Amino acid sequence: MRNIVMSISLFLLAGTFVLQAQTKIPEVEEILKKMTLEEKIGQLNLVTPGGGVATGSVVSEGVETKIKEGNVGGVFGVSSPEKVRQAQELAVKESRLGIPLLIGSDVIHGYKTTFPIPLGLSSSWDMDLIKETAQIAAKEATADGINWNFSPMVDIARDPRWGRIAEGAGEDPYLGSQVARAMVEGYQGNDFTKPATMLATVKHLALYGASESGRDYNSVDMSKLKMFNEYLPPYKAAVDAGVASAMTSFNDIHGVPASGNKWLLTDLLRERWGFEGFVVSDYTSVNEMIAHGLGDLQDVSALAINAGLDMDMVGEGFLTTLKKSVDEGKVSEEQITRAARRILEAKHKLGLLDDPYLYSDDSRPQKDILSEENKAVARKAARRSFVLLKKHENTLPLAKDAKIALVGALGNNKNNMLGTWAPTGNPQLSTPILEGMKNVAPNAKITYAKGANISNDTAFAKKINVFGPRIEISDESPEELLKEAMETTRDADVIVAVVGEASEMSGESANRTNLSIPDSQKKMIRELVKTGKPVVLVLMSGRPLVISEEMDLPVSILQVWHPGIEAGNAVADVLFGDYNPSGKLTATWPRNVGQIPIYYRMKTTGRPSASPDEFQKFKSNYLDVGNSPLLPFGYGLSYTEFEYGETTLSADSMNENGSITVTTTISNTGDYDGEEVVQLYIHDKVRSITPPMKELKAFKKIMLKKGESKEVTFQLTAEELKFYNADLEYVLEPGEFEVFVAGSSDHEFTNTFSVTE
Repeated sequence: MRNIVMSISLFLLAGTFVLQAQTKIPEVEEILKKMTLEEKIGQLNLVTPGGGVATGSVVSEGVETKIKEGNVGGVFGVSSPEKVRQAQELAVKESRLGIPLLIGSDVIHGYKTTFPIPLGLSSSWDMDLIKETAQIAAKEATADGINWNFSPMVDIARDPRWGRIAEGAGEDPYLGSQVARAMVEGYQGNDFTKPATMLATVKHLALYGASESGRDYNSVDMSKLKMFNEYLPPYKAAVDAGVASAMTSFNDIHGVPASGNKWLLTDLLRERWGFEGFVVSDYTSVNEMIAHGLGDLQDVSALAINAGLDMDMVGEGFLTTLKKSVDEGKVSEEQITRAARRILEAKHKLGLLDDPYLYSDDSRPQKDILSEENKAVARKAARRSFVLLKKHENTLPLAKDAKIALVGALGNNKNNMLGTWAPTGNPQLSTPILEGMKNVAPNAKITYAKGANISNDTAFAKKINVFGPRIEISDESPEELLKEAMETTRDADVIVAVVGEASEMSGESANRTNLSIPDSQKKMIRELVKTGKPVVLVLMSGRPLVISEEMDLPVSILQVWHPGIEAGNAVADVLFGDYNPSGKLTATWPRNVGQIPIYYRMKTTGRPSASPDEFQKFKSNYLDVGNSPLLPFGYGLSYTEFEYGETTLSADSMNENGSITVTTTISNTGDYDGEEVVQLYIHDKVRSITPPMKELKAFKKIMLKKGESKEVTFQLTAEELKFYNADLEYVLEPGEFEVFVAGSSDHEFTNTFSVTE
């Protein structure tokens, strides 16, 4: 093992222990002095009056009475200036101390102007754009009275069976950290007194994306080394960006559920990372610790408050048991006071203590929500999120005067355009694909046929349709639907088939073991290909799918995720060449479900195969499929072609205070202007703990006109080369590093440099 240089002690590293007391706010302290124990506990209670809340099975009872009695600190599921004003008036005018409420909501990828699902947005690799979408979401939500957002979700996810992979930025800690920072800055801005900013919430703390078997709410068992190096960085990035609140996850960590985990909520989050905001549980997750086996409601509520949880979402264990626990000496009043102080400080930060009606401006919704400017950004965000997975011959882009057969249940469908976790959006305001194609290419002759149901499985459809008709099964037989589609293709120059998942086939409680396109649609695709006409698959999904069969067919494939309110217009922009697709995958696509989990940062093991797809006995591989993915992290094609020149380094060594500049020239050698995401990866060849094969450490998205070349430079410093060692020290160790710059993670290293003591 090499000697560790530049080891930074646990008290000084970036993830520092912060032991000093936070400066107290005089206004908050004055309120605390007046509060009874019961009123302090009331501030820790988050409730929902019900009516369209898209998660959980429990709704709060007697909300109005509880607000008047000072037993509520915040509500969610309430919106509009009028309704929020009514709620605030109950708190301000009819409770003893007149403390205003936090008004929360799940604004996950836009408010009324719905943007692509977060996994899609991350595929843009455009941090300025992602920040802009968060700013617009905050502007719209605050116009409707909401001042606290339960977003961003930054869970690293490497198992596409897990439905909530749709809500995050994929598999990589570096990229995930950049997205987390951009979203927090977008929601919160730099001045909470401005009415278009809101509190952000980093979630789900922690490790939720690593739930066993890819099932929601399941256990997580992970070493601290893996936590610190691979799963925790995006949460910490959000904390470093000043995120105002954090939400606990449903899973356990080291045998203790997150909502009652003192190591997580106090030792790590507050003392090591210096988090100064407040922590809220996820929906009834305090109560759910009973089912985890940690005691009755009083036991788990005491465990949670003592661990550092500040607010109880919906379960009301705090409200109904904490006073008894104080009386019995199980919880100190000081602990409850600390939690209440954090909630009041958030309200002070928002300006609510000075003006409870700051977010009740009746003039704002009409001018700030669903404006043409907002929808233009939604269209831009959608088309920048699309990933061209396969080009076949010169099918794309389409001619604007072509005869086009548009087929597929998702081709003329409003209900599935917004994607999962869009509870504040209205799917009926979305632009379906057929309409968008007609808008962009009015001279094209487009005929439409459904062709197939999204799924023919009625039992499956019933599970999906809990929150609306996402899967509609036609009265016509599958044979009749397919016959109509084939008739539509007879006179067409090209076939565009919109296929994939309904929106609620991914998301919370939407875990799948079969990640293929449903059989009803696969059969349709096969028949369309048999026509011999050019076929374009427009693929919608909230996760990586298993599309090995489709990749082998003579088709072009454009992955569009669930694109949001401007879906049809954005898809048409790309199909007809008004925009050249530039997205890159942020999660690896497997060849089959048996490869899962599969991700680019895997370690080599002690018995690596000589080739990832060459079987060798007694090596780490499969009998029936290679180790390589179907589509690697960072992958994405363009209508044009990009050529990477030689990569050069400014030096062959550096020390802890130095840096190395990495330079590559990128040329657009194709026939279209286009954008390329230039990615830099490193490999630490020898270190004190086993290194991953590759690590993303930098990227830039550049625009190149046809025939243009640009020099792209990156600077590597000690910070990019550090890692957490076996003692959880954040260190830079001397030795040799490899580096390459390319358009995806699926490349060989081209250069080496060393770090000296």
